[in-house]
Amino acid sequence: MFTRNWPRHLLCLSLSLPLGSALACGPDFPMRLLDNRGQSLAELPEGNFGFEISRLGHAIKGLKNVTTRADYSDEPDSLALRDQAEQAGLSAEQQALVKHLRSLTDARQVETEGAQLPPELRLYLAGAVAFGAGDPALAVGYFRKVLALPAEQRASRSTWAAYSLGRALFAMSAETNAAADLLEQSAKAFEQTRQLSIDGFSDPLELGVASLGEEARVVRTAGDWNRAIELYAAQNLHGSAVGYESLRLLVADLMTLPEDQVAELLKGQPVQQLVTASLISRLGWSFGDQPPNEQKMIKLLQNSTRGSLENADRLAAMNYQQGDYASAKALLEHAGDGGLAWWLRAKLAMREGDKSAAAAAYAKAAQAFPQNESWGERRTPDYDYETLQPKCRVEGESAILALQRGDYLQAFDQLYRSQRIYWFDAATVAERVLTLEELKHYVDTQVPAPPALTQQDRDNYVPLPVAASLRNLLGRRLLREGHYEQAPAYFDNDGLRHKARLYGEQRMAADSAWWPTRRAAALFNAAWTAREWGMDILGYEMAPDYATFGGNYMLENAELKVGPLVAEDEVKRQQASAAQPDQRYHYRFVATGLANRAADNLPHTSQAFAAVLCEAAGWNSSLEEQSAIYQRYIKEGPYVEWAADFGHQCPYPDFDNADKRYVTQVTDAARSALRPYKRPLQVGGVLVVAAGALLLFNRRRKAQ
Repeated sequence: MFTRNWPRHLLCLSLSLPLGSALACGPDFPMRLLDNRGQSLAELPEGNFGFEISRLGHAIKGLKNVTTRADYSDEPDSLALRDQAEQAGLSAEQQALVKHLRSLTDARQVETEGAQLPPELRLYLAGAVAFGAGDPALAVGYFRKVLALPAEQRASRSTWAAYSLGRALFAMSAETNAAADLLEQSAKAFEQTRQLSIDGFSDPLELGVASLGEEARVVRTAGDWNRAIELYAAQNLHGSAVGYESLRLLVADLMTLPEDQVAELLKGQPVQQLVTASLISRLGWSFGDQPPNEQKMIKLLQNSTRGSLENADRLAAMNYQQGDYASAKALLEHAGDGGLAWWLRAKLAMREGDKSAAAAAYAKAAQAFPQNESWGERRTPDYDYETLQPKCRVEGESAILALQRGDYLQAFDQLYRSQRIYWFDAATVAERVLTLEELKHYVDTQVPAPPALTQQDRDNYVPLPVAASLRNLLGRRLLREGHYEQAPAYFDNDGLRHKARLYGEQRMAADSAWWPTRRAAALFNAAWTAREWGMDILGYEMAPDYATFGGNYMLENAELKVGPLVAEDEVKRQQASAAQPDQRYHYRFVATGLANRAADNLPHTSQAFAAVLCEAAGWNSSLEEQSAIYQRYIKEGPYVEWAADFGHQCPYPDFDNADKRYVTQVTDAARSALRPYKRPLQVGGVLVVAAGALLLFNRRRKAQ
């Protein structure tokens, strides 16, 4: 461990600052649009099945969304919820009786022993016991009796009875020859369940929404896939996970049907929309070989024409993803002005080499997509993740074209508006493509400082606002480029501002000092600050330092070359703004450079000269530089007792006593040069003194 006699202000500051935390495991890295610009423009990311099915069906007016996971099934959790709801509002005596009646297997016994209960409770329990005992016909009779009571006498069990009636009738349909009539009655019972819930009858188990899924099962059994899809879609819109899962399973069932049957079903708009939603979302696969059933479904869907124009943008997307660009283009003629349609038009224009048309289409797509539309998270083939918000993605792709034509501020603005989604791309443009003046003007006019995070926020790992990250980036860039007085104001907290101010003051003190040792002390202190806090106040947000990860990780970066989507001017800008040197932890090299300059201003025979080089040798810039620093000490420096552990055990440089060495260094050098002539010089000295004495004696005699 180093032993340092640091100035008190440095030591106190270092002890008072919180230590940064290191990530224990490698993070998931977000996708960067600028990594492979051609690929970013060419690909159409997979959609999101949950979002796509939210476009199907319609919510039921007046029907409340679900708030619990209750679905009135026979699963243990659902039974517990049912029992809890069944006990609500009853006296202790009634609760005990209901619990007892639930344990019976004879519905008529329930009716007898439950005589003291209100009619709706007694009749409903009798029906429930009959259904549980495998007698749906008897259960139907009891449930209908409940619904036949006056409305004021069945306030708590009306929805329960209607829902259970539908289930009992559906069960009966599988056991009789009058299946069609029973299925129709079952569907009407579920429809009645929803209406009772809408009308305000008690529905603690949210059976109104659950009835949508039950009715969908009934109509699908009757052969009406289109109506089933609409009902499941409505259930999904009302917040039931059952609706989503049921639609997913419907797709899986469709995939296994014979081709002629699927072709017939695809004539229905709901079926076509559901299949399209599945295909563009890659519901059954992500990367690699496409499953045969999916290939079959794509072919059948492409051959289907009925109702296609109403879903033209989604069908165009499916064809584009499959590489059938001609079909995609033909469908887009009927796709309207939605965001997806204009996004596809932009991509097709890029394929045809028309960048102007592509830029115009991107602009229209960005206007058409709602700000809050989200397709969730996806994984790229490289397993990076992307939070896919179409409006942000479209603007990010448009930024690629803006960079190519030299509209750098527009490109940055489009990327920055995505906030955290494409922050890596925005940061690259901010510190490598924009000039310092362009970046500073943008921040000053459009990015006010957000409220600082509290200590509690930091303890809870609340992410820094992107605006604060951008301002920090600017502050570090200002320091790197020598704008020491302006930089501190842009950092987001007092600790960073103090570090930045301290570094700037040290650099300015070094520039203004006229006495060499004072200049050396300021340079050394600046070097120490750069080495200790360089990531915080000098590091690049992206390559080569990756301050965005606290320096703990780095990303692969291909060399930027002039090409169809990369202009020569951008390459020149990125080359001009590259780190010096362009190596990871570049600020360590900055620190050792400052330390070498400090040594340049010190007498080589001084302890300070040796101590400065000793400290710099331990700063881990590179093995080559460490070796060069040590060799410099060997060639130029004095012997010190701690040299055996050079670079590891280093005292603080004694700058005050280094001044004396300016005189002794000259006299020592003179003595060393004259040492071979010591005897002649001594004799000569005696003769000179004697001659001088004789001359003085003669002058005095003449004067007398």
